[in-house]
Amino acid sequence: MSESSALPITIPILYRPNVGIILTNAKDEIFVAERINIPGAWQFPQGGIDDGEDAETAMYREMAEEIGVTRDKVQLLERRDGYRYAFAKGRLKYGIYGGQEQSYFRCRFLGEDRDVNLAATHQEFSHWRWIRPQEFQMNWVPKFKRTVYRQVFWDFFGLELSPPES
Repeated sequence: MSESSALPITIPILYRPNVGIILTNAKDEIFVAERINIPGAWQFPQGGIDDGEDAETAMYREMAEEIGVTRDKVQLLERRDGYRYAFAKGRLKYGIYGGQEQSYFRCRFLGEDRDVNLAATHQEFSHWRWIRPQEFQMNWVPKFKRTVYRQVFWDFFGLELSPPES
């Protein structure tokens, strides 16, 4: 094979292990929170799995860190794995991760709204609210995460979310 016909060498993406948390209340509404640094960007709590940690442990830790909800205030209902997205524009997290591979957990919230504390540790969200799953808007999510959110809503709620309006 000549040099001019050689295919370019591609470097595989390394995905960071991550968890996403779908918190539902007694009315089957879902918890969404607005990113503090991106007004209008609403999402589920999520975060990385630390070294030596399993996904379920990470889920409880992230929930406590991001929204102040502790393990005793939730009931784990289901888990689904294998959701992947690549970061936009070739961005790397921690200099090595080109995307995230997520395990999603759906939990029933057993506490009171006053148990939510967005400033529990390092504040990532400015506001939060309960919404019906079908009220979620895809334009709240960065483009690179939309395929995952679309699949998560289908897998957990049987909902096909509409593409964002142009």
